Amino acid sequence: MKSLIPILAGAIVGLAHAAPDAEKLYETHCLSCHAPNRLGGMGPTLLPESLAHLKKPDAAKAIAEGLPATQMPAFKDILKSDEIKALAAWIYTPPKLPPKWDAEDIKASRIVNADAVDLPAKPVFKADPMNITLVVEHGDHHITVLDGDVMEPILRFPTRYALHGGPKFTPDGRFVYWASRDGWITKFDLWNLKVVAETRVGINTRNVAVSSDGRYVMAANYLPHTLVALDGKDLSLVKVIPVVGNNGKTSRVSAVYDARPRNSFIAALKDIPEVWEIPYDGRPVYKGLVHDFQSKEAIPEPGPLPVRHIVLEDYLDDFFFDQNYDYILGASRTSPKGQVIHLGAGRKVAELDLAGMPHLGSGITWDRKDAEGNMQRVMASPNLKDGLISVIDMKTWKTIKTIPTEGPGFFLRSHENSPYVWADVFFGKNRDVMHVIDKQTLEIVANLKPIPGKTATHVEFDRYGKYALVSIWEMDGALIVYDANTLKEIKRLPMKRPVGKYNVWNKTRLSEGTSH
Repeated sequence: MKSLIPILAGAIVGLAHAAPDAEKLYETHCLSCHAPNRLGGMGPTLLPESLAHLKKPDAAKAIAEGLPATQMPAFKDILKSDEIKALAAWIYTPPKLPPKWDAEDIKASRIVNADAVDLPAKPVFKADPMNITLVVEHGDHHITVLDGDVMEPILRFPTRYALHGGPKFTPDGRFVYWASRDGWITKFDLWNLKVVAETRVGINTRNVAVSSDGRYVMAANYLPHTLVALDGKDLSLVKVIPVVGNNGKTSRVSAVYDARPRNSFIAALKDIPEVWEIPYDGRPVYKGLVHDFQSKEAIPEPGPLPVRHIVLEDYLDDFFFDQNYDYILGASRTSPKGQVIHLGAGRKVAELDLAGMPHLGSGITWDRKDAEGNMQRVMASPNLKDGLISVIDMKTWKTIKTIPTEGPGFFLRSHENSPYVWADVFFGKNRDVMHVIDKQTLEIVANLKPIPGKTATHVEFDRYGKYALVSIWEMDGALIVYDANTLKEIKRLPMKRPVGKYNVWNKTRLSEGTSH
């Protein structure tokens, strides 16, 4: 009789090296919600690009324990710990087949809510419809509709997974659109409190913009490299714009914005040193240049929403518009110099001397008196790397003051009726601090600590500038309402990691203290 020892030893070795088959686990337990090729369905997209903001240990925890207030169940009693770990690691790997999302996919994805068609053009609530504030709660993927006069919720409802880029309103404030990270664009009737339609425009989407006439909705994608225009009425597809630069390379789109005074969209590109302008008022574009700057003999680009390429010396990871949308102030993550681009001329006209890593996209502007008593238009930007705020003279483009803060910050906010700028300290040990800065002296006049040890961020005002709303960015967080003049707390509303707040009046009237 032969010895069984070698056979048993081989079996033991084989078991030791038999790693869990993560792909098979996905097909068995995850595919029904997250779809083939991990493109997302009932559950979100599970690709490296869409998981960039989720750490692998947190992904493993979500698989094991599920996610509260979602349809994601716990698998700790179904899968072994090594299977959970293997599955969590696998979803961060590229898929075997390159993901696609083209015009046919977009058209097929559209969902129209028959119950939200032809509803009365009258709010179903008594609150001032122009003083409504939407609060995005990332903790459990909800939006709270807030009455801005009394600061009380009117409705709280679930959204798609991980909204990004901020809701955008039609000019009358009735309809609002938002984007999820995995590409879903939602149209919501704010007066009737109902979802009107949804369309999926991509796999990894950055944000959405709405034209000043409400006719178009434009979405910016990281994946695929496209801009997608939808009809504002029903979110049907108007046009897919491949993002290809003059150098022939494709690019992710960092963000798209509506430049209302110019009747055009402006798109920031991540991988190409260009800014795109896309007129939506019927203006022709000739060989990438607006007709005013090109001969009449040139042939215009065909079709709606033509693209004007503004070629730059450096990339713009984010940028800021002046109040009239004549200039954009932008910076890359790798260059110490910012750029000032004149949109009409389509070229750089000045450089900005900015330290650290400015977050120009969260900048704001206001008027103040200089040392000689003359009115001076200034712009201020927080910094993602250093504890400072840069204040820039918008006539000379010089930095006139650097305000030291208690750490790097993410957002600056104010209101035209407020004497103060509010600045968070989003990163580091002092993330619970909210600086209040005098617009005239450029000095910090108060350091608020809404909840010691808890991250305080993103201020928004009501339409009158009477109240300042601060987010406590925690799962057991809150929205804290301050008197914007006395800086006294008025009330706090419990919320699940509230991040952005968006007031209808401030957004539709381009308040100088908020992002547009």
